[in-house]
Amino acid sequence: MRVLLASTSPARLMLLRQAGIVPETLAPDVDEESVIAAVEAAEGRTLTPAEHVLLLARRKAADVAARTASEDPAFDGIVVGGDSMFELDGEILGKPYTPEAATQRWRAMRGRTGVLHSGHSVYRLRPGADPHEAHAVAEASVTFAADVTDAEIAAYVGSGEPLHVAGAFTIDSLGGPFIARVEGDPSTVVGMSLSTLRTLVRDLGVAWPDLWTGS
Repeated sequence: MRVLLASTSPARLMLLRQAGIVPETLAPDVDEESVIAAVEAAEGRTLTPAEHVLLLARRKAADVAARTASEDPAFDGIVVGGDSMFELDGEILGKPYTPEAATQRWRAMRGRTGVLHSGHSVYRLRPGADPHEAHAVAEASVTFAADVTDAEIAAYVGSGEPLHVAGAFTIDSLGGPFIARVEGDPSTVVGMSLSTLRTLVRDLGVAWPDLWTGS
């Protein structure tokens, strides 16, 4: 069965490959800031982190699913979309982008615990059938080591790794040794919860082993 990842995230792609799935990929055409701004303006409130990531995950998956159904009507499989953000003391911490921001972020995070919110949306596409979608949010708490030194932070920031990831950290690469504890599905912190994804796929009538490459 075909699997189409509605993302260009290397972490999500690697995660699926490690789970035995080699997906096709297609970047969603979604202006994330505009989507959030429009919904918040319409509802007159600020979305919670869970609502934020789920909204974007669903919009990304819907965009790729619609384009795929139109351009490849023979597609038989699933489309997977996701979005993540890190919350610390009620503040949303996105990608820092600059070394200065990443350094400040890490000095504030060490010794503390935050929550990684991950939205998931899965579409089941079949020739001649209406698409069906299932969605969910997974969360995992992340505790940073209290003894991370300024020199270690400088070296980690200097590697460039934390600049373009939500929360300015990873657990599956250079940032892993600076994480003291993760509570919840660890794959949630990498990019998407595999256990949540399995549940959504099953809800759509697909057996997880059918997604393994070669199945």
